[in-house]
Amino acid sequence: MVRAGATVARRPPRRDRVAHIRFACDELAVVKSAANGAGMSVSGFIRSLACEGAGIRPFLNDADRAILQLLAADLRAVGNGLNQAVRALNTGRLRTVSDIAASADDARAISLTVAAELSQMTKRAGTARRLGAR
Repeated sequence: MVRAGATVARRPPRRDRVAHIRFACDELAVVKSAANGAGMSVSGFIRSLACEGAGIRPFLNDADRAILQLLAADLRAVGNGLNQAVRALNTGRLRTVSDIAASADDARAISLTVAAELSQMTKRAGTARRLGAR
């Protein structure tokens, strides 16, 4: 009997279809290591990656994609400014390198932000993969 307000665990759908894949010995060793590192069985690990690749459970959600698009636009703008500053320096129209240094600092800050966001997205996807594979 289930108490009022209690949740009932849902069973994952029965997986009764089999897909055969072949690996070289060294490839399978790497896959096993990666699955172990993710806390998953080899079967669950490969299934989760295949589902991501097929778009069933994508690696990036809509919020992740929006963040990456904004960061990519910022990085393009900074790269454009840096390119213009270097071009001006090379043609003698720019007497100081402070503009180039500022653009390089901006590019560095955005690239660090992108790296941090990708790290967080990877952690979220890994957690979702582990939880979804059960």
